[in-house]
Amino acid sequence: MGHREDLLEGAKRCLLQKGFVRTTARDIVKESGTNLASIGYHYGSKDKLLAEAYIALVGEVSEDWEQSDAFGTAPGSLERFREVWSSIIRTMREPDSIWHLSVEIIAMGDQLPDVRDHLARAQREAARGILPLFLGGREEDIAEEDVDSIGQLYNTLMTGLIAQWTFDPKTAPGAEQLTEGLRRVVEGVNRK
Repeated sequence: MGHREDLLEGAKRCLLQKGFVRTTARDIVKESGTNLASIGYHYGSKDKLLAEAYIALVGEVSEDWEQSDAFGTAPGSLERFREVWSSIIRTMREPDSIWHLSVEIIAMGDQLPDVRDHLARAQREAARGILPLFLGGREEDIAEEDVDSIGQLYNTLMTGLIAQWTFDPKTAPGAEQLTEGLRRVVEGVNRK
């Protein structure tokens, strides 16, 4: 591995241990075995490196789901909806959950402009990436209008769910509640 990859791996470990705000460039250098100049050379700034590390962590969680064929229910079904949210919520319960970092970005966004801007640009790809979990298929085959509508809906649900689970896991909704809520919404729409 070169310095670029070492920095990224070190930054991922630092994020999980300390979060965005408490991670210093020196922490990353110590964790990665590189030097301070490498951060600027390869990533431009510590904040941009941390944003890349966060995106990589989220990508790893998604890849784990995709590669494990974790979902045995029919794509697009209420059962799949429940199953995917169950898996996502399971990762939120873990003590070093990456999702807590999202809340930190939201709360500190104005103080982390490089991180916020970089991640804002990655939102659309996140909307694309979440769709295969719910609908099956491959990311590269997803229509742009589905990314802009269904993908953004799932992103919005995800952000709200992360906030609720971070704020108070005891009262945050589970997959069963979310699925029942969706079922009732669909019933209401179909009645009209």
